[in-house]
Amino acid sequence: MPFDRELAELAQRTHNALAMGGDNKIARRRAQGVLNARERLDRLLDAGSFVELGMFALGIRPEVQHRSPADGKVAGFGTIDGRRVGIVSNDFTVLGASSSVINGKKIRHVRETVDKRGMPLVLLGESSGARMPDRMGASGRAILGQDPLEFRRLRHSPWVSALLGDCYGSSTWYGCMSDFVVMRKGATMAVASSRVTSMAIGQEVDPEQLGGWDLHTGTTGLVDVAVDSDEEALDVVRRVLSYLPSHACEAPPVAAVPAGSDDAAQRVLDVFPESRSSVYDVRAVIDCFADRDSLIEMKPRWGKSLVTTLARIGGHTVGIIANNPKFKGGAIDVDAMHKATSFLVLCDSFNIPLVFMVDQPGFLIGVDGERRGAPGRIMNWMNALAQVTVPKLSIVMRKSYGQAYLNMGGGRYSDALACWPMADLGFMDPSLAVNVLHGVKQAEEPERFRELRDEVARDTSPWALAALYEAHAVIDPRDTRRWLNDMLALHRGGKGVSEHRLANWPTSY
Repeated sequence: MPFDRELAELAQRTHNALAMGGDNKIARRRAQGVLNARERLDRLLDAGSFVELGMFALGIRPEVQHRSPADGKVAGFGTIDGRRVGIVSNDFTVLGASSSVINGKKIRHVRETVDKRGMPLVLLGESSGARMPDRMGASGRAILGQDPLEFRRLRHSPWVSALLGDCYGSSTWYGCMSDFVVMRKGATMAVASSRVTSMAIGQEVDPEQLGGWDLHTGTTGLVDVAVDSDEEALDVVRRVLSYLPSHACEAPPVAAVPAGSDDAAQRVLDVFPESRSSVYDVRAVIDCFADRDSLIEMKPRWGKSLVTTLARIGGHTVGIIANNPKFKGGAIDVDAMHKATSFLVLCDSFNIPLVFMVDQPGFLIGVDGERRGAPGRIMNWMNALAQVTVPKLSIVMRKSYGQAYLNMGGGRYSDALACWPMADLGFMDPSLAVNVLHGVKQAEEPERFRELRDEVARDTSPWALAALYEAHAVIDPRDTRRWLNDMLALHRGGKGVSEHRLANWPTSY
């Protein structure tokens, strides 16, 4: 057969690349219940769709070329539910998937291609950090910073990261630059490993405390969702992408509306309490007007007094920002402020209409908030909101007090604002206002206190706001789904594409 020798070499080199770090390393991962880099691609992508680029790349230093198949990062393109994506899957069995000159070129090529051709980027993270000794000395410094756009995001297309093991160096940087991050429990994300950190600070550091799922979903907010296995994480990636457009110049995909989605709207009065001082979980309210089983909540363990979730209404993707009185009475703390701003950036960048569900007593005031820069966070939020150009709808369910009335889509910050009949739109709670404005205490002058409280409350009713045409409608809570469907159809218009004024807003700040 012609070219036997050349074809045999191709077959051998292909075998070597597919063998990754060798049978023993792959077997150890299987014993741990962890997928390898290529198994992750098989799980995530449509069968037979992966087109690999750089299979025969090797480490640049001669002494590692014999043990660096694909240079530790499997890269290329495939489809998820028929839609093309660019993807990089880190192969920890090869030199810990450490960052090098060659695999950096592979990542850059995939990034450039998804930007040019309009497709999402998926990053399956697991890496040990910079490859040594490549990054040491003057020559190592010269390697850094050769790509001026390496750490700059212009949101031409969505980025989704899965953190699936030890993630240091590039896996951390790209995770922090992504629009959505899912983490397998047991994985870590940090600037450097616990071993390196322990040596640097002279004390033992626990990997989980340094960069585990509990820290990043509950304290830093850098991870959106934590799951138990690689398989679950990859399923989350697939689901999240189904809500997002392939690129910033198209509307999100439209899905079929699940049967029974309209029926739940009638149950809203069963989950929304009649007492204005009772707490409830706003997720139960959202379930009453969103398409059935369509919620994908982001950062549920962080900034808990605010819910940010993707959902569908009538098959169309929406982003919902909702106060949650179950936590801190719905008072908005610093973490919730940050969470709201990052969610605005995501939705405006990828043409997702916004729905505000409002029941908040204002911002959480106190020394801790001031020390953490609460005023600046509030203005950051307002700055972002003022630049959002996707449709914005706001529904005041119960309380909407103070400056936070604007942050939650009040005034000119929404395209349409509706109130439920029980809405209360004062600057503060009427009972507190009586004390502040008149110095009257309920215990000392109960009758006068009631009169003054009723007087204050009259001016804060939804009818007073509707009379001024600051509220565009007062609706029965059971009609919320219908009103949102009508308003979304009205304001979606054209191709459903925003002006993307927040496309270069930092992903983490």
